[in-house]
Amino acid sequence: MKNVTIRNLSDEVHRAIRQRAATHERSIEAEMRAILTDAVLPDERIKLGSMLAEIWAADPMTEEEHAALNNRDRTPHEPMEFGG
Repeated sequence: MKNVTIRNLSDEVHRAIRQRAATHERSIEAEMRAILTDAVLPDERIKLGSMLAEIWAADPMTEEEHAALNNRDRTPHEPMEFGG
């Protein structure tokens, strides 16, 4: 786990966090972790697998599309070269 120091936090913001922490019955540090986690990892974030499953359920491939996908060129490709 990483440590973060937050400098120059206003008294007003610190008081609000302290009150919010008390409301949730946790420490100020735990409250700040919860606030940061909710901000960057919201529950409603789109997850790729779920999104693809929804797309598939709404509009599955036709037999023709399925056949075209199965008949694609399967020749192995040469690996990419980087640099020189």
